[in-house]
Amino acid sequence: MTPFQGLFRFDEKVAVVTGGTGILGSEFCRALCDLGALVACIDVHEESMNNFIKELSNQYGDEKISGFLCDVSDPQSVAKTVSDIIKRFSKIDILLNNAATKTKNINDFFTPFSEYSLNTWREVMSVNLDGMFLMAQVVGKHMVEKRQGAIAQTASIYSLIAPDHRIYEGSHYLDRAINTPAVYTASKAGVIGLTKHLATLWAEYGVRINALCPGGVSSGQNNAFNEKYSARVPMGRMAKTIDIVGPMMFLVSDAAKYMTGQVLYADGGLSAW
Repeated sequence: MTPFQGLFRFDEKVAVVTGGTGILGSEFCRALCDLGALVACIDVHEESMNNFIKELSNQYGDEKISGFLCDVSDPQSVAKTVSDIIKRFSKIDILLNNAATKTKNINDFFTPFSEYSLNTWREVMSVNLDGMFLMAQVVGKHMVEKRQGAIAQTASIYSLIAPDHRIYEGSHYLDRAINTPAVYTASKAGVIGLTKHLATLWAEYGVRINALCPGGVSSGQNNAFNEKYSARVPMGRMAKTIDIVGPMMFLVSDAAKYMTGQVLYADGGLSAW
């Protein structure tokens, strides 16, 4: 392996992925396994996680992927899970701080702003922002002590720009009308602020932290949404999961070892308009 090839390998590195069975999280886990990492998949949904771990174990081997049930909004759950991961693997080199929620009741998540409840707002924030804080705090402490580590936090194109509300007219997902709630925009903006703060706090200890802002990923939205969203994107289409995986792997690889506090957009050019 040449020095250049080594920039994009993760051999013997231990990577933690929160929201590990989700649309993006599952692909992040697959990619890390494929590139040589030992992967700890964290999720709150036990059945889907067990099925996913079984699938990847059959493909890559039991030693490459392990599942850990964790509620990232619960400090005790986070502390125990990270401790269990370190006991299992001896270290953590990489954190993909990726977990997010659409709440226990998706109808609540898509409620119009004027009727949005504070309880729903807090439920989303407890995962999208509090969960980021808790995972970064516990894993970051370990990385600071080891004086090395890479963290990438999943934000969104809507972390720094507002959604075009016109694209949601006639748009459906999971058989219901959709929108982008203000709580999603606000929580993802908070991820950017947290990322920049921790980047300057931990740089002297060899710990890097960056944020990835994916564009809209095609995942079952109806044709009306796909067409309207795609018309807003210079590249003329929604993202596929593979379009987001590459930039995420770059941020936590040695190819990005002089990058910290940065916000990388993988959005087909939407934010460049």
